[in-house]
Amino acid sequence: MQRPRRTTLKDVAAATGLSAATVSYALRGLQVPLETQERVRAAAKDLGYEVNPIARALSSGRSGIVGVLSGSLADLWQQSLAVQLSRGLLAQQRYAIIADANGDPARERQLAGQLRDQHVDGVLVSPLDPAADHWAELSAAVPVVTIGDALATAPRAGCVLFDNRHGVFTALSHLAQLGHRRVAVLTPSLPSTPDRPAGVFAQAQGQELGLDVVLVGSPASVAGAAEAAAELLTLNNRPTAMFCLSDSMAYGCYLAASRLDLSVPTDLSVLGYDDHEMAELVVPALTTFSWDGSGIVDSAVTQLVRAIEKGGRRQPMTFRPSLQERGSTAPPPDPAQLAAPSRGRSSSA
Repeated sequence: MQRPRRTTLKDVAAATGLSAATVSYALRGLQVPLETQERVRAAAKDLGYEVNPIARALSSGRSGIVGVLSGSLADLWQQSLAVQLSRGLLAQQRYAIIADANGDPARERQLAGQLRDQHVDGVLVSPLDPAADHWAELSAAVPVVTIGDALATAPRAGCVLFDNRHGVFTALSHLAQLGHRRVAVLTPSLPSTPDRPAGVFAQAQGQELGLDVVLVGSPASVAGAAEAAAELLTLNNRPTAMFCLSDSMAYGCYLAASRLDLSVPTDLSVLGYDDHEMAELVVPALTTFSWDGSGIVDSAVTQLVRAIEKGGRRQPMTFRPSLQERGSTAPPPDPAQLAAPSRGRSSSA
């Protein structure tokens, strides 16, 4: 049997009435209007055209492979972000290698070096330790775009920044207005990364609002956050509210409260940070922050592709979160009801 002929760039050009060069630029998101890019990609999909990665590497010196380095895929939002980045890269005819630091800064350093040594075309990173010195070495070798916090040692790296100052202040103001005075802030910061911006903002802005803020480093997983929350909730002077810098941590607070026979929000208010898709499924629905997820992904992918193709300094983009008030925050309980619950009192969780 004769094997079917592979669809070529010239076939896509013929179908769209464009030159092969224009089609090539459109598939890479370069130098042509967005409408033309969309028309070319639709035609390529209909014809079953796929970029030959070997041919691309030989002609351009690039592999078409991009590293996506996550701080911890135990965080449900980070999982979703990795999937969306992978799809965004695929739309630009690039392919993702997803690497998980699993909450370990030393592993993050190791993976950054491995991606560099594998000669990826670029790296998208959501860093555990944005101040680490290895980012300078990585960004000197390949284009890098960071998502969340800027890389202090890599000023040439592209940035998709989160306005954590606004988000943290809005969250703590919301809890202060409800009457809370002792608030725990669960953060992915570790003893080795104590100066992550969101945690620093929480302490400073809590003081401005007259709050007693307890900053607690927590694993990103639901189970890990449940353990961290349980330690706080069994204190005699326990917090009446928990602000979690990821929804995964907030779900862990729900679990800890349930195990201790505490009710959300009657006994404990819980506030998340990234409006994960399960935020409206938990009971009560989680008060949290929404973000322009598609805008974040588009900005990160566009910056990286432009850096790969054209080089040069990247311009940072900043995204601001919006508070979504639901049922998990309320005024604090009466002080007489704040005696520490006993661990393991409930066996139903």
